[in-house]
Amino acid sequence: MKKFFTLFVLSSVILSCGNKTESNSEVAEIDQNTEVKSPDPEVKLSLAQWSLHRRYKAKDGNPFNFARDAKELGFDAVEFVTQLYTKQIEELGHDAVVDSLLAENKRHGVKCVLIMVDDEGDLADPDEKARDLAVENHKKWVDAAAKLGGHAIRVNTFGTNDPKVWSETVVDGLKKLSEYAATKNINVLAENHGWLSSDADKLMAAIEKVNLPNCGTLPDFGNWCIKRENNERWGKCVEEYPDYYRGIELMMPAAKAVSAKANTFDENGNESRIDYYRMMQIVKDAGYDGHIGVEFESEEIDEPEGIIKTKKLIEKAAAKAN
Repeated sequence: MKKFFTLFVLSSVILSCGNKTESNSEVAEIDQNTEVKSPDPEVKLSLAQWSLHRRYKAKDGNPFNFARDAKELGFDAVEFVTQLYTKQIEELGHDAVVDSLLAENKRHGVKCVLIMVDDEGDLADPDEKARDLAVENHKKWVDAAAKLGGHAIRVNTFGTNDPKVWSETVVDGLKKLSEYAATKNINVLAENHGWLSSDADKLMAAIEKVNLPNCGTLPDFGNWCIKRENNERWGKCVEEYPDYYRGIELMMPAAKAVSAKANTFDENGNESRIDYYRMMQIVKDAGYDGHIGVEFESEEIDEPEGIIKTKKLIEKAAAKAN
């Protein structure tokens, strides 16, 4: 018994020394990089599915792999994009697609934060019948968000470029859908996603008129085009909201999600046209503690590479914010 005890103590000492050696090695490594702050442990990141839209729109693309792909890229939270499942919904049906997404999330250990809803009609359509139909079309995605464990859906509010008409129709559409979403404990989020929705002053005036706690915003760092060539929804931009940072400041008090969009980077890894350090300071100053969505979009950089660059930039900027 005494011999066994001696061996036990000796083994413990050896193991303890080994742990101390490993710990000292880690400290030495940290000391060599004291000028670099560690990523903010409080920043929560989610991956927007649009960051991989080229992959999933390819002929052999499979959007059901999103949970797996997100996990491999270091994310445990995801934001779905409905337009990437158009083909699958036509073939399998809406409910079957949602069930598959839920199963894949559980399989890979990721959670749904929100769903970005496209191609279900315009909630600010000047035609009331079309607007009401859009509200009805969105309801199934409200239900899907609840089933997937998300807290919100992102909606489109293009409508019209007539400010007087838009200010009335957008309030009507958002209010009707938000009233339904409240029964499912889901938020309805308007993004600065083009046309007058990218005019932060007008968008916030509309949100205030809706005046419902579950109707908020999803500020996007990079979506500020108010008018495009030939009055198209997408294409060459001819007029932008003049101050990105003021726009984010205006939207943050109602924000229930944030999209950190990046397109190109300079030699230092910073976004070419957006000061992420300034943006993350605005987000922090607003007291926001939800997920920051990593949304990379570029034809010039490989999608996974762009996602990782965007993720690292957000983490650095969040760590530097006071």
